[in-house]
Amino acid sequence: MCGLAGFTGRGSEDDLLRMIRQLKHRGPDFQGGDLKAGRDGSVGLGHARLSIIDLSSGANQPFYTEDQQIGMVFNGEIYNYVALKEELQALGKYHFRTTSDTEVLLYLYQEYGEKLFDKINGMFAFAIYDFRTGKTMLARDRMGKKPLHYSVIGDTLIYGSEPKALLQHPLVSKAISPDALNAYLTFEYVPTPYSIYRDIQKLEPGHYLLFENGKITANKPFWTIQFNHKAITFDDALSQFDDLLNDATASRLVADVPLGVFLSGGLDSSAIAYYAQKNSESKIKTFSIGFQEKSYDEADYARMVAKHLGTDHHEKVLTAQDSLNLLPDITAKLDEPFADASIIPTYLLSQFTRERVTVALGGDGSDELLAGYPTFTSDYVRGVYGSMPRPIKALANRVADLLPVSDANISLDFKAKQFLKGFQEKPAYTHTLWLGSFSPAQKRKLLSADVQAQLTDRTGLSLIDKHLAELPANTDGFDQTSYIYYMTYLLDDILVKVDRASMYNSLEVRAPFLDYRIVDFANSLPESFKRKGLTGKYILKALMRNNIPDDIIDRPKKGFGIPLSQWLRNELRPLCDDLLSEESLKQHGLFNAGYVRQLQQEHYSGKQNHRKLLWTLMVFQQWYRHYH
Repeated sequence: MCGLAGFTGRGSEDDLLRMIRQLKHRGPDFQGGDLKAGRDGSVGLGHARLSIIDLSSGANQPFYTEDQQIGMVFNGEIYNYVALKEELQALGKYHFRTTSDTEVLLYLYQEYGEKLFDKINGMFAFAIYDFRTGKTMLARDRMGKKPLHYSVIGDTLIYGSEPKALLQHPLVSKAISPDALNAYLTFEYVPTPYSIYRDIQKLEPGHYLLFENGKITANKPFWTIQFNHKAITFDDALSQFDDLLNDATASRLVADVPLGVFLSGGLDSSAIAYYAQKNSESKIKTFSIGFQEKSYDEADYARMVAKHLGTDHHEKVLTAQDSLNLLPDITAKLDEPFADASIIPTYLLSQFTRERVTVALGGDGSDELLAGYPTFTSDYVRGVYGSMPRPIKALANRVADLLPVSDANISLDFKAKQFLKGFQEKPAYTHTLWLGSFSPAQKRKLLSADVQAQLTDRTGLSLIDKHLAELPANTDGFDQTSYIYYMTYLLDDILVKVDRASMYNSLEVRAPFLDYRIVDFANSLPESFKRKGLTGKYILKALMRNNIPDDIIDRPKKGFGIPLSQWLRNELRPLCDDLLSEESLKQHGLFNAGYVRQLQQEHYSGKQNHRKLLWTLMVFQQWYRHYH
């Protein structure tokens, strides 16, 4: 796992070195880069390496073919690289100098060109420059596990693993994109292909980009998510799921460095820990964190699973002060505003895990693949609510406003108000509004008139319409909802959170559930195998029955959160007052200070729980202070 940066066109060696130094946290073992002459100007290839496979210096990047005609920088892991290496060796044309997957990937490109994607299974982002043709290729893995940002300024392509690298190139501006800001305020993250910066975009998952003769000549998918439902019995589906999850986990245990598993005590991480231990000859190391606030704490459940599986378990308790201590460090590294507060415990978990291992497996992806979020079961209630007469709906809103405000994790008042907020826009937007922060109506109060005048997307939700248009017309509503989760919440919240929190601590995290074979398999199943009545992840629960404790399988889902609402009234209140003061807001003039103050007063008094709104604004303010 590493960081990459580079450019084709205009740029100097100093530019390249500044770019790659920004990514040292992603690759502390080696940072370097080459500047060469290409057909259309300078070619800069930079790399920061975290050594996982082949720890020798011979596997450092940039990596070139023997004739120096093709160069590559690569971030990620190719899980089937050993078999692919044997395939290439059988051709009798390639002589390998290392045991790294980078070299295999490079020769796959030399042999198959743009067809190489049909061969590889992994998480990756890479850049290739072909000196024979003057062509640059950027590519990102199927589910977007690894990040890749790019910018085209005039005749120059600039790219990197994180925006902070691109901002070191003199052609790239820090100017904010109004539409990206608008989307951030709703989603709590900046959704692909936007970035918060006007000049920078994110390469979409499963896509590759070609740049030649000073312009982009292709930006297209090499793989797309398909919902091809197949006739299958539940028992056969269980058997196939078992084989796939076992193989996906086993293939992700390959490393030349110590390895462990994130164990939250929930179903998903417990399933991965089970398969990891099953495929290991020694005790797998597992890691969890707990909270002093009991409604957020899952440490007892993690301990139960570890004891059941016989893992070598390690845990640490997070306090409010720990979060306060972490905030400056995290904020300084977030080069885009990101308001999912669970990045704080994820960061701490990564930091704690990195003390003992360099690679960790996690359970990300299961909730999206198998309808595990409570929002999926809320669809049942949505149908009932939608058919109610207007007076009854109005009464429901009044009752929700009268519910006592609670600071507990996913409290009743919070669920009720988020649920009702989901009906303020058309049905396609409901899940995003349930999960997100500001509604379009709230943003009209928040954003200054100048910002609103610049918007091309008034609601900040048009990306959902774009994604739905990518699906066949006969795609049913359940699959449409799953697809939106893949392309928004999973991609730009869950995966970004884990990537940044882990890489800031030089830890690689692998996600067996997001093996593309499992994604294809899950999307081929009928809805009833995933959601049965009000039970989500039905097939996974059936698969894990008798393998992990029933208490883990049957307990309600609990998100990986922190007691933010309570902390904002106490430990974090001084920071909130500082960041959201009228003086601070005047520095950019993007927000209505009076409305922000109203949100603060309602939260502090206990009249409303505005934790998501206030935190979304605080994160933006911290980001703005650091990067402007």
